[in-house]
Parts: sequence; C-alpha cells; structure tokens
Amino acid sequence: MPSVMGLLEERERAARQRVEVLQAELQEAEAVWERFVIARQTVAEVLAEPAAGEEAPPAGVVGERFARVAGPVPGSVVPVWRKGFVPDVLAPDYRRLVEVLAQSGEAMDCRQLAAALGLEPVAAKVEGVRSKAKRLVARGWLAEECPGMFSLLAGRAGDS
Repeated sequence: MPSVMGLLEERERAARQRVEVLQAELQEAEAVWERFVIARQTVAEVLAEPAAGEEAPPAGVVGERFARVAGPVPGSVVPVWRKGFVPDVLAPDYRRLVEVLAQSGEAMDCRQLAAALGLEPVAAKVEGVRSKAKRLVARGWLAEECPGMFSLLAGRAGDS
C-alpha cells in the first residue's frame, strides 16, 4: 500500500506538470494575441490617416473613423505608454486606476486601490485590481517599486 506522502508527492508532480503545460500554452496564446493587437493598431493607424483629398483632423482631435475603430472600450487592450499618451487612451477600468494613483500621489497596494475604486476589498476584487495594475506596469504606465506596491510614473497622468 502506497504511503499518504507518496500519493501527495505524486499528485503534486502531476499538478506541477499540468501548470508547466498550461504556462507554455499561455505564452503561445499571448504571442498570438500580441500579433492581433499589433495588427489592430496598424489598421487603426491606417484608417486614421486622411484619405486622398481629405484633410487631416486638427492636432489633438481624433478622426471619427479612428475613434470608431480604436477608441478605448471595456476589455480593450492596454497600449504601451508612449510620449504624448494620456490616460484617455485607456479603457475605463485602467483609466480609473491611473487616476486614483495620480490623485493619491503615493504608492498603494491592491487592497488600498480596490477601496479607492469603491470596490469591496474581497480577494476576487483585489486580485482583479492586481491583474490590471500588473498589466499597466508591463505596458509602462505604472511602477511596482516593491512587490504589490504600485505608483504612477512621472508624466503618465497626462498633466505634464
């Protein structure tokens, strides 16, 4: 008869192998997703260019075609921050995160962010905030000075 510890170790090994397989699948899916993001951004840029005989919109004004195609909507992709970008290019949930950090002026953890956003500080909501904050860090909008503490990078609030 196998020991309890032996059975647990066997199941742990199987779970670890499953995680490794899923991580590989996730990396592959993210690569595919990133290609679609780039394609969508390229199409949006092309559609934003004035057609032959058409005038370009004034500086700071987004063409109607561009707004229809690439305007931020809930669930849209977080763009990589570039000079001149303001939080208005972000989907509403991400924009609110950036605005909360801009107003506080200091680093906040995910529980504090969830509370500042008016969310209950339950595990699921806090984890959702953490996921969004991590995505904003990866795209250059926020900094994570130490694990779990997020702050706004200089010039990212659109006021400079």
